[in-house]
Amino acid sequence: MKAVVVYESLWGNTAAVARAIAEGIGPGAEPLSTDEATAAVMADADLVVAGAPVLGFRLPTEAMRQSVLSSERNAPVPPDLSHPSMRMWLQENAPGHGRYAAFETRIWWSPGGSVGAIASELERAGYVAVAKPRKFVVRGKYGPLREGEIERARQWGAELARAIRAEPAGVTR
Repeated sequence: MKAVVVYESLWGNTAAVARAIAEGIGPGAEPLSTDEATAAVMADADLVVAGAPVLGFRLPTEAMRQSVLSSERNAPVPPDLSHPSMRMWLQENAPGHGRYAAFETRIWWSPGGSVGAIASELERAGYVAVAKPRKFVVRGKYGPLREGEIERARQWGAELARAIRAEPAGVTR
């Protein structure tokens, strides 16, 4: 099974979750930033797991990402804007054929989220959900992740791998 875990990460939290999910999925799973997850890489993926942070209670827009540069001057490190946003990656993503799962990183009380937009765009591209989306919590605006979240991400990756393997032969994708 080829699995790709695609992520957008501003302060490293979403990237850490993506790496843990890929570890949980096991051999053949690769965590990739949005610029690394090219159409060629995605072409033969059996499972796509996509995740992004919640910013302004939703999947970040380009304008939100740019405003972070000036509005987040108190961040412990500058945000990583060197990769395309998840929103842009989803819009440019070639039609798919495999299964997908979505995740987000967020502060615990956020009333909105990223997973709805991620799921909608992946379904529009032709992917079929294998699991309900997951939310991973950061302790503060910039992180770090809440204790236990990395292990939870690893466990979820293992659950995703089991779900894909348990599918009956001939499932239409």
